[in-house]
Amino acid sequence: MTIETAVPSQEQAQASGQFSTFFVADMFFGVDVLDVQEVLRAQQMSPVPQAPDVIEGLINLRGQIVTAIDMRRRLLLPPRDEDEDPMNMVIRTSDGAVSLLVDEIGDVLDMDASTYEQPPDNLDPAARELIRGVYKLKSRLLLVLDTEKAVEVESTMSVRRRNLDGPSSAAASPRRRAAPAPVSVATEPRDAAQQQKPAKAVTRKVTGKKAAAAAR
Repeated sequence: MTIETAVPSQEQAQASGQFSTFFVADMFFGVDVLDVQEVLRAQQMSPVPQAPDVIEGLINLRGQIVTAIDMRRRLLLPPRDEDEDPMNMVIRTSDGAVSLLVDEIGDVLDMDASTYEQPPDNLDPAARELIRGVYKLKSRLLLVLDTEKAVEVESTMSVRRRNLDGPSSAAASPRRRAAPAPVSVATEPRDAAQQQKPAKAVTRKVTGKKAAAAAR
């Protein structure tokens, strides 16, 4: 007699475990604890010129340069009050550490996979695209954040590299502008050849006059 055992799908496996939670406006989010590097209070930010609006700035975290993404802007929500400082949830991604600026940090929760569901249809579209699924709690929904999608902001990582490697790239730019210089060298033989043709014609005319004078 063969006993078949159900193998949980990858989505189900990801939907169970411990989650670090945080609030953005009236939404309650959860991130897998294994993806969280650390949680910090408000940090000094270095502005990034010409960066996407969702990027608040760069944090120097003990020598590690971390991009800070404002989750309110990412979710198209109104800005927080001026007297409210955001919290930093630093998460690990495939491109390195990124800080999510959130309103408030919650507790670490142990969730049961039996309460896991797909995102509801009435969820705001800006949030729905960043959510893997939801857990039903007594008074609210826990929205499981897809951290890789949350940090997929255009030019986010290229902005970091441009700020860190700017001096070296600037030093290389004069060499690129100087590249057309060899063209003038290549045109010199053609100019010289064009100047030689009239000289030959003059020589032939002079020679012809001399020959006529000799004949007379």
